[in-house]
Amino acid sequence: MHSEEITACSNAQTNHNDKNEKNMTTIELTKADFLKKVADYETNPTEWKYLGDKPALIDFYASWCGPCKMVAPILEELAAEYGDSVAIYKVNTEKEPELSVAFGIRSIPSLLFVPMDGLPQMARGAMSKADFRQAIDEILLHKK
Repeated sequence: MHSEEITACSNAQTNHNDKNEKNMTTIELTKADFLKKVADYETNPTEWKYLGDKPALIDFYASWCGPCKMVAPILEELAAEYGDSVAIYKVNTEKEPELSVAFGIRSIPSLLFVPMDGLPQMARGAMSKADFRQAIDEILLHKK
């Protein structure tokens, strides 16, 4: 019986992880991913055209950054809470310096809020979960 319980837990965990990978965790972006999922700034450098199918929040961070480490678990929680309604991406500025230059990232964390319509908005520095929620609701989901 004990092994059946472990198997059941193991299967439940697997299903939970599958769901998380699709909708409920932050997603690391490379430059190639960014060009496909967010905006192809190389092909069209003068005009912003968002390529996603839902609003997005993009966290520009570095592994050594203290405030970035404080923001990371908040973003994971928000990804789980908002599920399919908002994509939450992460860009490691050390691994993707070209993206950092393209978006003028000079301090981290820098957070790019990308609505479906209109231009993206940048916020710099760590934010509280309540501030993130307010920005997501107002900028990305147009809730008052």
